[in-house]
Amino acid sequence: MSVLRGKKIILGISGGIAAYKTASLVRLFIKAGAEVQVIMTPASLDFVTPLTLATLSKRPVYSTIYNQPDPVIQEDHPTWNKHVDLALWADYMLIAPATANTLAKMAQGNCDNLLLAVYLSAKCPVYFAPAMDLDMYKHPTTVSNFATLTSFGNILIPAESGELASGLSGEGRMAEPENILAFMEADLQNQLALKGKTILITAGPTYEAIDPVRFIGNHSSGKMGFDIARAAVAKGAKVILITGPTHLDFQDQACTLIHVVTAAEMYAACHSHFESVDVAICAAAVADYRPAEIATQKIKKSTEEIGLTLEKTQDILASLGHAKTKQIVVGFALETENEIENAIAKIQKKNLDLIVLNSLQDEGAGFGKPTNKVTFINRDLQVTPMPLKSKEAVADDLLNILIAKYYA
Repeated sequence: MSVLRGKKIILGISGGIAAYKTASLVRLFIKAGAEVQVIMTPASLDFVTPLTLATLSKRPVYSTIYNQPDPVIQEDHPTWNKHVDLALWADYMLIAPATANTLAKMAQGNCDNLLLAVYLSAKCPVYFAPAMDLDMYKHPTTVSNFATLTSFGNILIPAESGELASGLSGEGRMAEPENILAFMEADLQNQLALKGKTILITAGPTYEAIDPVRFIGNHSSGKMGFDIARAAVAKGAKVILITGPTHLDFQDQACTLIHVVTAAEMYAACHSHFESVDVAICAAAVADYRPAEIATQKIKKSTEEIGLTLEKTQDILASLGHAKTKQIVVGFALETENEIENAIAKIQKKNLDLIVLNSLQDEGAGFGKPTNKVTFINRDLQVTPMPLKSKEAVADDLLNILIAKYYA
């Protein structure tokens, strides 16, 4: 999953021949899961058409501070393209190609077109990919402008060597669209708070067999655990996701997905990986009891009642809490009464660092719902209640709490 998934990118295009490559760049960003807003300088309109870029980005393309009145829809006054709103919309801004002229204006704070107005208003990270002839690229003023822009915190995507529009060959060619995407993804990946961390996450229910047909289980969908896994990968972590029976799936090169059925299988999988992880988050709804004996054949209906002897399963969360050395262990608690007191008792009894408490008494919380209302309680017994949120937002909150406490 790309780190750009769900992100908003402004692609600023200035007037160089490399502008023809921006159609491919827009497609790559869209394929990575990003939203793209294209802003063009007036000079760039000679190299690539707004219609092409609007079709690929599925957003209108802007190139002027204001739009002329349109007599077809009986507009009688110009409309303003709000550069401040555009700048605030973006998570990232990329100027590609960045010509010598545009770079000089950026460095000096000149503002004679919409793209420069948006750039000067941007509060997000700004990347720029220069494109010009080799002598221009090496000219002292250009080198000075690079230094000025990087001193502002802007990020240079170096030009590549190759055949140039002038017919010469050398450095100054705009980086290829695939390389620009790879550069941005690698740069953002290096900034992620959980980069280099490995997180073990459990999800879903466990099924404890009664006979070959029947089992003891619960209504857990696994969504909370899968959402935590996705959020952890998005923050740069490697994830080992151990899940009980569920219809959910998560395929990503940073995630190892392990399927289990019973509590005993989940226990074994957790302990086989626990030594190698930095954090364990136990979001699975593991069965507390299992049948003491499993019938080898389907039990026939012969009497009005049937006896079933249950025995305790191994407590995965407690076993990890007491086995930890350097690891951070997080548990979930689903309570129906005396919620805070019971959750605190679990922290102390199971040697946890954090517990995520949710109650079946809260509307919108519980199994099978897209939302959850949780309270975070850490080992210092700090209690942080949260409003009802999507499970994706709860996952993000959980990881942000861990980052602030242990990795800030």
